[in-house]
Amino acid sequence: MTDDSAHHAELTRLRQSIDNIDAALVHLLAERFKCTKAVGEYKATHGLPPADPAREAVQIARLRALAESAHLDPDFAQKFLNFIVTEVIRHHEAIRQRRG
Repeated sequence: MTDDSAHHAELTRLRQSIDNIDAALVHLLAERFKCTKAVGEYKATHGLPPADPAREAVQIARLRALAESAHLDPDFAQKFLNFIVTEVIRHHEAIRQRRG
């Protein structure tokens, strides 16, 4: 095996690992959104607001601590969570509107 083909094999192996992780992330996000949909239904049934700023603050602090312990940039982790929470709130608002 030449150096170039050995490097290519290593690159292919690394990319396959990335692809597997991406697939796992998509499945985890889908599962998370199933749970948050149930939360949205519960909130709509019980007249609770779509957003919960106190819970979000706790979750941000928790996620930042997890990110630090995992050697992941906490700012990035927070941006990622904020993106997800924004989408969850949008879903909760849609559920509330559908129920009138």
